[in-house]
Amino acid sequence: MTTPDSPPETVTPAELPSDSYVKLAMRNMVRKGRKSLFHFGLTTVGLLGLLVGLAYLTR
Repeated sequence: MTTPDSPPETVTPAELPSDSYVKLAMRNMVRKGRKSLFHFGLTTVGLLGLLVGLAYLTR
């Protein structure tokens, strides 16, 4: 909380993380390629199955 007498807080570049979370995730996915693709496929099939199941139940 700042008061009118105190200067606003600024974030210096040294305090920022060197890589963004997206960049770290992409690097991790490239490093663990086959496992990441397998998990992505499982997630896709699971979400599609959930949506088809809900569509079937609510018809």
